[in-house]
Amino acid sequence: MFTRRDFSIIGVSTLALAACSSTDAETVKEANMSNTDWTNMSENEWQERLTEQEFYVLRKEGTERAFSSPLNDEKASGTFVCAGCDLPLFNSDTKFDSGTGWPSFFDTIEGAVETKRDFKLILPRTEYHCARCGGHQGHIFKDGPAPTGLRYCNNGVALDFKPA
Repeated sequence: MFTRRDFSIIGVSTLALAACSSTDAETVKEANMSNTDWTNMSENEWQERLTEQEFYVLRKEGTERAFSSPLNDEKASGTFVCAGCDLPLFNSDTKFDSGTGWPSFFDTIEGAVETKRDFKLILPRTEYHCARCGGHQGHIFKDGPAPTGLRYCNNGVALDFKPA
């Protein structure tokens, strides 16, 4: 027969085991993030890692529907990171409401993004992507606020938000 003390010991042991499992899982995730060769991941590996919409935007340079991302209305203090590899891309203090329906920023975290010319709409645009994994984020326009005058128009599905 079990006593109250036996249940206490079992409960404490279970909690300790759960805490260790959680910590181990977080440690493994962090190790996988830092040891991943992002530029050599196969299309199948990306498809396993990302949702269908994330894959479409990040890996196929798609665009989500305007006003579809909850991050468009995110106003908390924190950091916006790449949904593909967790690299910090934007600080929340650079976010502004552009009225376009996509999360917009006037500056990036230094070294976080790379750019290339995009001719998909015939007129050239500047596309930017995550410097670590190459995931497509959005386009840069010259209609943003001071001090940069730039608008980094980002697909919300390509980002995750980490509160401060």
